[in-house]
Amino acid sequence: MTTTETRPDTTVPTETDDERTTACVEKVFGWILGAENITALYLGDRLGWYRSLAADGPATAPELAARTGTAARYAREWLEQQAVCGLLTVDDPGAEPDARRFTLPAAHVPVLADPDSEVNLAAMPRLLTATQRHIDDLLEAYRTGGGVSWEQLGTDAREGQGDQNRGLLRKALTRDYLPLLPDVDRALRAGGRVADVGCGVGWSTVGIAGGYPTARVDAFDVDEASIDAVRANARAYGVADRVAAHHADMATAIDRGIADEGGYDLVCAFECVHDMPDPVGVLGAMRRAVAEDGTVLIMDEKVADTFAPNGDEAEQLFYGFSLLCCLPDGLSTPGSVGTGTVMRRSTLEEYARAAGFAAVEVLDELDNDMFRFYRLRP
Repeated sequence: MTTTETRPDTTVPTETDDERTTACVEKVFGWILGAENITALYLGDRLGWYRSLAADGPATAPELAARTGTAARYAREWLEQQAVCGLLTVDDPGAEPDARRFTLPAAHVPVLADPDSEVNLAAMPRLLTATQRHIDDLLEAYRTGGGVSWEQLGTDAREGQGDQNRGLLRKALTRDYLPLLPDVDRALRAGGRVADVGCGVGWSTVGIAGGYPTARVDAFDVDEASIDAVRANARAYGVADRVAAHHADMATAIDRGIADEGGYDLVCAFECVHDMPDPVGVLGAMRRAVAEDGTVLIMDEKVADTFAPNGDEAEQLFYGFSLLCCLPDGLSTPGSVGTGTVMRRSTLEEYARAAGFAAVEVLDELDNDMFRFYRLRP
């Protein structure tokens, strides 16, 4: 007699096309909500509504409008939208619309209303909104292979890019990161010299000068408006006597005698190498500028070592920035290598070797969720 053994069905059910379609709808709908909320964040930041709620306390729509010189009906719509989205609380939802009092919770202030906070995200909508103002220029660039420069994107993009890293570069850089490099820390405490390449609006410049009270910092950027901002920020934070800001690229600065060849204890570039049309040329100039016993330090996006689909949120964020601003800016210069925001470790290593560096060391001890630090060795 023969028996048949019954075994459990271990087949893994597969997604149907309908399920995949539903998942896609949910994903894209979330993006649409996010796009609306980015605009609401921009309004709250630029009109001073977040700052007023943080500094002056809870408000009704008429009160907030009076404080900020804005229209009460628009203020009411924004307050209600922010409460519906969970960023504000409201004392009595059932009250008459103009009598409802809205509060920015204390836990949300560092994210939305404190520009020096290391978790401030209010600057990102400025950058993203600036790119949308130039969507026709971006479309044309995508068709022709041209570009859209930071200069074209304007003040919102410049300030947004600078301020999104403000807390990290002005405060945490000298508190949490540079002290982990004993030779760098020692040199700067002894009054060392720093070249800050691609300095933007100068938060790294101001941060280093503030964190090391006898260090001197030369800041370099090819955007004239950014250099004006560096000077203003240095004055505002009381370090202008030890900061010199130059509207020049590093190579030109050395050739013209503005920067001293071999004269710097630290030559750094924070989140900008991927934007440069000629990164090899810039890295080569940084190599010329650093002292024999000095350090070349690069901070750039912490992306995966290789491309793969379905990346994490950081990778998605960086590709988004690349699409909207970093790659178009890079390609706005004829002959650009067109790196884009997603500069993988192997790409930087290739640029560094071509610039004459013998090795690239990843500084794992300088741990950050979004950025990776590299020391380039001659």
